Amino acid sequence: MTSTQTSAKSTGPVDEKYDGFTDEERGAMKERARELKASARRSPRAAKADPESEVLAKIAEMEEADRVLAERLHEIVKAGAPALSPKLWYGMPAYAKDGKVVCFFQSAQKFKSRYATLGFSDQAKLDEGTMWPTTYALAELTAADEARIGELIKKAVS
Repeated sequence: MTSTQTSAKSTGPVDEKYDGFTDEERGAMKERARELKASARRSPRAAKADPESEVLAKIAEMEEADRVLAERLHEIVKAGAPALSPKLWYGMPAYAKDGKVVCFFQSAQKFKSRYATLGFSDQAKLDEGTMWPTTYALAELTAADEARIGELIKKAVS
């Protein structure tokens, strides 16, 4: 009895693209790697002063709609939770407690999405029942939105 072997070659079209990370996602991962390397090289004294200026510089590079949101969020976080330290996280503004990211801003431009987002990590103390939101779409910020975000930030670090 003889067995037939088949080729391991793909039978799909040659033009088929890998459905993995987008260019934007790969770029964010590369930025994160640079952030980690820079953090490791930074002296303890420089580490305390540098991150906020890096965050502000990154915000300044954003397109106007994202920049306006990010600047206002930065102010809300600084006022509502002064214990949080600004830092870059995947190339975006983030705010950490004891070195761990609690919340972050993601510009719409970065991932070519239709809205910016405010997200909270598992470090944020927003637990409410068995299900709660951790990411919020931001198109603009009204006074009511700013008040709600301020409350979320305070709760996240409580």
